[in-house]
Amino acid sequence: MTSNTGLFNQRFAKNFIPLPGFTVPSVGDLAPDFSLPQIGGKTLKLSDYRGKQPVILAFTRIFTEKLFCPYCYPHIKELKDRYQDIRDQGAELLMISSTDSIQSQEIVTELNLPYPFLFDPECKTFRLYGAGQALGAPLPAQFIINQEGRITYRHLFSFIDGNASTDQILTQLKPLTHNS
Repeated sequence: MTSNTGLFNQRFAKNFIPLPGFTVPSVGDLAPDFSLPQIGGKTLKLSDYRGKQPVILAFTRIFTEKLFCPYCYPHIKELKDRYQDIRDQGAELLMISSTDSIQSQEIVTELNLPYPFLFDPECKTFRLYGAGQALGAPLPAQFIINQEGRITYRHLFSFIDGNASTDQILTQLKPLTHNS
């Protein structure tokens, strides 16, 4: 059992009221830095990638280790299937979830996810990037950060335009990579 076991948990209560992201970093802004734990024990810091390679941040909406957002589950699997395409472009994908460490480990194991999976049960990084929230979990969003650490693309979830497709992400990534 974890602190976020079951749908109606502390994270659910803190993210229940539908709210848009109030402070959303703009394209061209320096990406807000963060440090989050990764499944596998390592802590990743966004600024560690600066000067090295572009990074895709994929904020995903997962309620519990067995209950996924119906928009996000296909997106998670699509990113898994296309991860090598992202790597071939010279970029890294960081998936960020609001699940806790135990739930996150179960998700990574169950779905056999190849990319770094970071967890943020306090949802601080979601708020830092203005992802918004609704009905028990922060909303998904996608950002592309160039080698200089600047945001070159952002996509915030809406029910009209769910998650950015991997094709859309790869198209936006292409001018930033050495394989363009």
